[in-house]
Amino acid sequence: MAENKRDYYEVLGVEKGASAEEIKKAYRKNAMKYHPDRNPGDKEAEEKFKELGEAYEVLSDEDKRARYDQFGFAGVDPNYGGGGGFEGGFGGFGDFGDLGDIFGSFFGGGRSRSSSQNAPRRGENVGVRLELTFEEAAFGCEKEVAAQRIENCAACKGTGSADGAVETCSQCRGSGQVRTVQNFMGMQMQSTATCPQCSGRGKIVKNPCNTCRGKGKVRRTQRIKVKVPAGVDAGQSVRVRNEGCVGANGGPNGDLLVEISIRRHPIFERRDMDVFCEVPISFTQAALGAEIEVPTLDGKTAFEIPEGTQTGRQFTIAGKGIPQVNNPRRRGNHYFVVTVETPTKLSKEQKELLRKLDDSLDGKSTPKKKKFFENLKDFFD
Repeated sequence: MAENKRDYYEVLGVEKGASAEEIKKAYRKNAMKYHPDRNPGDKEAEEKFKELGEAYEVLSDEDKRARYDQFGFAGVDPNYGGGGGFEGGFGGFGDFGDLGDIFGSFFGGGRSRSSSQNAPRRGENVGVRLELTFEEAAFGCEKEVAAQRIENCAACKGTGSADGAVETCSQCRGSGQVRTVQNFMGMQMQSTATCPQCSGRGKIVKNPCNTCRGKGKVRRTQRIKVKVPAGVDAGQSVRVRNEGCVGANGGPNGDLLVEISIRRHPIFERRDMDVFCEVPISFTQAALGAEIEVPTLDGKTAFEIPEGTQTGRQFTIAGKGIPQVNNPRRRGNHYFVVTVETPTKLSKEQKELLRKLDDSLDGKSTPKKKKFFENLKDFFD
């Protein structure tokens, strides 16, 4: 329930005066932490991820954030407190019936709920999830997603009438509201109420469409193409304009919000714009140095490792990481850590050669080993 919600700023961990960039950064950080792909089976993480998405959806939108800052949850959640929701004025007078309209008339205006019935209204946004491969997220791609949305009924072209005949309401004359005169504290006052004959629609449908049952709207699943930009990260959303639910009374459509998840890669790991991996090398390559092939997003890259390379040493290949969103020419780096493989299943001759090599090594060749045994000797003496 809305009453149990945490403050959206608290959810993201930012101050109320945080900038849009700070809000975005906080969301990305927390979304990565609680993403379901990183916390399989963790219900608590899943709930926190949903909570983050709801908070970001409001605070990243200037209009919604302004309403939230002024009215709290009542400004953005029509179900908050069980009332009629936020309607652009006093965010709660709707619960008092005509009283809100009386106050509006008395003070010289103010838009009531009934007066907005026929005003153009933007359609609702629609959200879907899309899983990408590591490479698709890195370099961008075009995908097709299935989205359920509200559309105008094709059978009646959104009129709600089976024969196309729609009459203007005779009681309100198409306005969707009726004016009445009431006595209030010895004064005659005008008030406005929703027309009871047409329920505020301003029109009467006498022969309802069988497909939409007179509503003029139907829910359908549509396949929509989505262009995913290069560099998109898990937890981010791609917005497709005007592909959400249809607007009302000539209002614009909502948007399609495609939330991105990324499949685990068998070799690469992503950290922001950088890519990390491990590369195994042989004992000989580590000791003598060698040119090795390093896997990157762009394919195999030749790299010269120096002699005496130890396990765990990290190397950098600049500009081979993830492209920056909206600026693909700028890329992160590719980092790889080498692991030296110890040879196994050696023949008798090979073992003998290794023993001779070990006997021939002096302290300069194995300084860490020499230092260790010197310390060990001091410890027990």
